[in-house]
Amino acid sequence: MSEETTNTPIEGSETGETREALVRGSRRVLRGQVTSDKMEKTIVVTVTSLKQHPLYGRTMRRSKKFKAHDENNECGTGDTVDIMETRPISKEKSWRLVRVIEKAK
Repeated sequence: MSEETTNTPIEGSETGETREALVRGSRRVLRGQVTSDKMEKTIVVTVTSLKQHPLYGRTMRRSKKFKAHDENNECGTGDTVDIMETRPISKEKSWRLVRVIEKAK
């Protein structure tokens, strides 16, 4: 089982994203908005998805909150971010910040 985990920057990526984030294929990556950054090295990210009602077929908006690890405290409330599933860091925190897509105005 040879898995390539190099930390070389991806060509054409202006954010300096490393190849390690792309090689880990089985980990989910979600995009959401930061709703809280009041904890040290932790952010709360709200991920919104569209689900169809099983009986009536109406499309409903569902949202779920995830606690994610933000090592450098670089996120603020309102930022759009990508988070990736990782090993459990604490009781409720098993996601980590991959990158900040857009800063809040």
